[in-house]
Amino acid sequence: MPLSTLPFAHDGDRPPRHGPSAPTSPTGTPPVAAGDPGRSPAPALPADRPQLSGPTWRHLLPRRRFVDLPPTHAALICVALPGLAISTDQGQLTGRGLEGFYHAGRRMLSRCRLRVAGREPLAVQARMIAADRARFVGTVHASPDAGPDPDVVVERIRRADGTELIILHSAAPRPLRLPVEVALGTDLAELGAIASGSTGPELAASVHDSGLRWSCRTGDCTVTAHPPPADALASAGLLRWQLELPPGGRRSLELRVRQKGTGRVRTVGRRVRSPFAPAVATGDDPRVQPLLRTCVEDLHALLLRDPVNPTDTHLAAGAPWRCGPAPAEALAAARITLPLGTRLAVGTLRILARTQLGGPGRESGMIPGPRRDAGAHLPPGCTGTEATLLFPVLLAEARRWGLPERKAEELLPAAEHCLRWLRITVGDGVYLCDPQPGGPQRCEIQAYAHRAALLGADLLDAYGRPGASELRQWAQALRDAFGEDFWIEDPSGGRPAAARTRDGRLVPHLGAGAAHLLDTGLLGSGTLAPGLLDKARTEQLARLLGGTAADSGWGLRGLSATEAAYNPFGHRSGAVRIQETAVAVAGLAAAGHEREASGLLQGMLAAAEAFDYRLPEMFAGEPRTKGSDPVAHPAACRPAATAAAAGVLLLTALAGIRPDAPAKTVTLRPMRTAPLGEIVLTGLRLAGAPFSVRVGRIGLAMVEEAADGLQLGV
Repeated sequence: MPLSTLPFAHDGDRPPRHGPSAPTSPTGTPPVAAGDPGRSPAPALPADRPQLSGPTWRHLLPRRRFVDLPPTHAALICVALPGLAISTDQGQLTGRGLEGFYHAGRRMLSRCRLRVAGREPLAVQARMIAADRARFVGTVHASPDAGPDPDVVVERIRRADGTELIILHSAAPRPLRLPVEVALGTDLAELGAIASGSTGPELAASVHDSGLRWSCRTGDCTVTAHPPPADALASAGLLRWQLELPPGGRRSLELRVRQKGTGRVRTVGRRVRSPFAPAVATGDDPRVQPLLRTCVEDLHALLLRDPVNPTDTHLAAGAPWRCGPAPAEALAAARITLPLGTRLAVGTLRILARTQLGGPGRESGMIPGPRRDAGAHLPPGCTGTEATLLFPVLLAEARRWGLPERKAEELLPAAEHCLRWLRITVGDGVYLCDPQPGGPQRCEIQAYAHRAALLGADLLDAYGRPGASELRQWAQALRDAFGEDFWIEDPSGGRPAAARTRDGRLVPHLGAGAAHLLDTGLLGSGTLAPGLLDKARTEQLARLLGGTAADSGWGLRGLSATEAAYNPFGHRSGAVRIQETAVAVAGLAAAGHEREASGLLQGMLAAAEAFDYRLPEMFAGEPRTKGSDPVAHPAACRPAATAAAAGVLLLTALAGIRPDAPAKTVTLRPMRTAPLGEIVLTGLRLAGAPFSVRVGRIGLAMVEEAADGLQLGV
């Protein structure tokens, strides 16, 4: 089965699970569980506003069997989809865990063990040198009289496209004649079987040209070598050479892993015109340059081509678990990378428009998506709801960044269908339930819906289409009701509820989802759409997100540390999620709460540095202490599309770029405190032309390069 069709490759942001999906009540609302005496009580609610208490709705569910996933946190994952190469820091591929070369979700080679002069090289270094390449260095004592110093250095360059270059460097004072052998093997297993621990034994090999071949009912693979080996033993899966190295000399071998009848893996990101502008970040803080460079490399590595229209590309959610289509993540990543151009946005919108549901029924107009686990306090949500609400938002904002009018008009009918679905689904009510029908009214879903209505109305007006007035009226009704129905008053100043059930009970837990209340979207003339919270409550939310319960010091926790069921490794119940942290930074900065935004930004940059700037989708929400490092999550995707895109958002938020390409204006609202000192962003893309901006040490921004005719707004 190709990776893009793995069941868990589409499962929202949840690492793969085995066993039946978690059930919900017939109305879609979570069962009420007993309280947890080990935790401080939730904020009190007025007597007429019942709350949904307890640490977890899962307590009433039947027990399920989970299979531990092979860990990924210490792996070196080379990505250039549809190719992957997953290794440990030892360099050898042993066939254990996830190790191996993959193509389209199938492991082509699981074992590749090198021996030089009868021994395995001693691993001394392993590091990523690009998104699709890793370098391993080992040493060998080849001469018995060499003393304690090794006299052969073994370098291995492993690539996601299925090639491995082995280079032997001699430091011996005399010529060396070295026996070299590579032991190979594979099970041709699908990634889903590897994840669940249900792979079979290695397959028998046969000699094929200058290498070996393996075949089974579902696939085949060859490994060829250059130069050809002196000997190939199929029974042992062994290739052998006798190499002569002069003093100070070097010899190299190249292994090529291929499916039968195909050439090199045709990686998407290397063969299509890049949808990303060649942006560069420089400045006082040395971390900004490698962060932006690595994030853009990871985005390239995760590109997927549409099989119907190969010129259209979108992003996979992440490697290794989620290399298939994930509509909500693809749209979110395309939206926050708009400063790098609109080509990814238009490709993503076209691809998802072709999946939009039609015909009669309540789902007509939806962009389909799977369920996503929502953590301990809420039942799974539907990523299709998020995707449907994100579609018109991305189209509207891409137009502001310079998407050509003819391309926007081409996609307008699909956006109209999304907006029509929103109004029909809400009906005579005020709130949007998720999942439909009968699910809870989630806080962040109301924020998504409100933003979609306002930006969608703006889009409809721009093209003289009907329905804008109705959307704005509903958005106003939602704003009026939200402050009353979703805000929990308490002595500390209150908080937004995580959700509201259909019968009015509130889920009072504070999580990172509340950050989406700050992301209101971009309208014309550089203005932001109004949000669901007034100024005073936005200020209170800023205090909460900047406090130590929510901010781990490395980023925003998925669930506040003082809440029941907090788990620092819980992907929705305590782990730091990169996307929500970046959304919080940008939203807090836009709302004028720069102290809280700066704290989250500095923590995120420190975490990025600790992860060599390849941010995982999440990591543990352990508190930051002096001399500590962020703790990796063993099952997180790395790279991940939204995490890589979030790096772009973190840096561009410093400049506060608010474009209106149709009006030929751009407004800058930089962070006045200049938390990273001076920063210069060059090679961005706005209105179809290069765009560069400088933010000085006193928080003033200056446009240094822009399209002809583009005016600076006020």
